[in-house]
Formats: sequence, structure tokens, C-alpha cells
Amino acid sequence: MYTILSSRLKGMKEEMRDFLVKLVETPSPSGQEEKIADIIFEEMNMLGFDKVCRDNAGNVTGVVYGIEDGPTVMLNSHIDTVPVPENAANWDTPPLKASFSGTRLQGLGAADCKGGLAAQIYAVELLKRSLLPLKGNIIVAATVSEENGCSVGVKSLMRETLPSLELNPDYVILGEPTDLGVYYGHNGRVELDIKIEGNNPFMVDDSAKNICKGLGRGREDGKLADANGISFKAPEFGSAHGKRQASICLEKKLYCGEQVEAVTEWFKHEAGLLLSSEKALALEVQVAQDERVSHSGKRTLVKRLSSAWQTDPFDPLMERSRQSLAAAGCKVKTGKWKLDQPGMGTAGGVICNEFNIPVIGYGPGEEEQAHKPNESLDMEKVYECAFGTAAIAHGLVGIPVFGWTSDEI
Repeated sequence: MYTILSSRLKGMKEEMRDFLVKLVETPSPSGQEEKIADIIFEEMNMLGFDKVCRDNAGNVTGVVYGIEDGPTVMLNSHIDTVPVPENAANWDTPPLKASFSGTRLQGLGAADCKGGLAAQIYAVELLKRSLLPLKGNIIVAATVSEENGCSVGVKSLMRETLPSLELNPDYVILGEPTDLGVYYGHNGRVELDIKIEGNNPFMVDDSAKNICKGLGRGREDGKLADANGISFKAPEFGSAHGKRQASICLEKKLYCGEQVEAVTEWFKHEAGLLLSSEKALALEVQVAQDERVSHSGKRTLVKRLSSAWQTDPFDPLMERSRQSLAAAGCKVKTGKWKLDQPGMGTAGGVICNEFNIPVIGYGPGEEEQAHKPNESLDMEKVYECAFGTAAIAHGLVGIPVFGWTSDEI
């Protein structure tokens, strides 16, 4: 079986490469993914997916059906990127120009995670061309509005699109950068708005500074990130309705098991102790939220929250993935995302915590390349990821064909 996959992969590399180049050279910042969605929609149809559709959020979903209703595995990668830099002086080549240096492809979104999407789409095509039968279904979901860490596209996909298609994933594989490791979780983050209001401007200003110093261990410049994963911006001041107001934006890393409600209450308690006068001032602490507009025009009010999540390292999804990669001759390594940069996250928290579906990550990009100038990835890893993803997907929903040849299938 793996010999068949390897043989078919050789004839697909140029197609995969050309498709990824097209993705990288198509701008797709969050909320502006329409052009790249068109390209993905056309590619899935050209490759002969059984069903291809676009939803109200702007996601593109392709389905290949098995001979039975299930099980179902979903391959998911986001199609948006961080904003195109206005000043690309830190880039050696234009961010939207796919350029090569040896086997490395450089361009905005190459690693995070257009390379993962290309590998997932062509992993399904690899299974199709190898004529390997499927018992269950494979979904490839190219989702929008993920780079803000709020998983707007995935939420719409899980709550509306997949139920309308009568599909319910049993397993999910994210194409986020893992450097071909099998990742099973990460910490989360939450942004909080601390608001102070009062008639006495001196009390409001002093309280805001006290809160920053108290929570920031004496610093007011917002550059602190302490052992508890807390960072904040310097307070902003203003007036409304004849009252002085102060606003502090704070970000807190969330660890597995931490509840955002408890975190919010803790900060409200601590901030309350640092007010100049608790009776004279009003204090409000809540999760920051704002309205996001997708390229399809759908408006969604979202909280700036990315949940921590973890799939059990001994979950059947993890076990089968490791076994499939080992059987295919691929290197097997496991781990978790570090997410060292503010604002980073994956859709795993939504899928795992809200929908109780086991999730892993398996992508060709390197996490260190995400959101960085000169973002790049190794094309050889894209090809290997397509091969490995095909092996995992078949291990989850395929029919064993050991000893068969392609002519016998």
C-alpha cells in the first residue's frame, strides 16, 4: 500500500508545488479571503472531490465519501494570514511573491498554513489516485478568520455547515505548523479589558497606574510577561458623560484546566484591591470582544479568547496516527505547540473543548516561521506531509489492503 502511495506521489509533486505557489501569491489576510477561497474551490472541483461547497462564513469544504456513513476524519487548515506588511523592508523578497532558495519556498503564509492546506488537499488526491478504498469519509475544510485566534470560521463550520451536510467528524487533523510532528495540544490565552470610571480624574489615573504596577510587579510600560504568562498595555485615558475613564488591556496565558470565568474574577478581585477608593470608582473586568466581518459579509461578535486544549496522548487518534506513520516509514515525533508569540492559537480549543472531538496537528511548516519576516517552508516536507497525512487518514477511515496491488483494487 505505501509503495503505491509513494509511487503516485512522485507524479503529483509539480501539481502540488504549483498550487502552493498560487496560494502564497494570493493575498488572504483575515476577512479578505475571497480570492483564495475561489482558487481552493476550483482546485477541489478539478481534483474530483465528491462534494465541494462554500458556506456563509466563507469556508470552503470538500468531501470524499467512503462506502459507509462513517467514521469521518476532517483535515482542517485556515486560509487567512496575518496582514500583509505595509513596509516589507524586513523581507528579502516581496511577501506575496513565492520565491525559492533550494527546496525552501518563501512567502507570506507559506508555513502558517498554506503549505499545510496544500498537503491536506493533495493527501486526499493521493488516496484517490492510488485507488485505495475508504470505509468512511474524508473532509477537507479550508477555514477563514483563524489568525485572530478566535476560530470564527471553524465555529461556523462546526455549528452550521457540517450539520447541513449531515457530517460529524470523529477525528480532526490540523495542518498548522508542526514540522511533521504529531502535536496534541497547547496553552491558550485570553485578553481582558479592565475599565475604571469615576468623577475624580486623579483617583482614576492613580488607580490605573496602581493596577499596572501591582499586576506588573512595578512596571507600567506593558512590556512585562511574568511567570504566570501575564502581559499588558499601558493604560489609555478618556472622558465620557462627564466622568474620567481608564482602560487597561491585559493578556493572560491560559493553562489546561484553567477556566476563563475564574481568571476574570481573580483579576477583578486583585484590581479592586488596588483602587484608590473602591466606593468612589466603578470597576469592570471582562473578556475583550469585537465584531469580525468575513469576506462573505457575515458579522460575528467574538471574544478574544483562545482556549487551552489537549488530546490524550493515548487516545486512539494518537495511537493510530503514530502507527500509520511508522508503518509508512515516516519519522514519528510527538509534541505540543509553544505559541510563544501573542495572538497565536489554533482551532483545536474549539473543536476539542466545545465539540468533544479528538484533535491532532500534523503540518509541514515550522512554528518558528509563523508571523515572521521571510516566512518559509521546505517543499520536501510538504510532499512528505501529503504522504503522511494520506497514511494517517487511511489508517483512520480506510479499508486495509495489505498485499493488494493497484490493479487488484
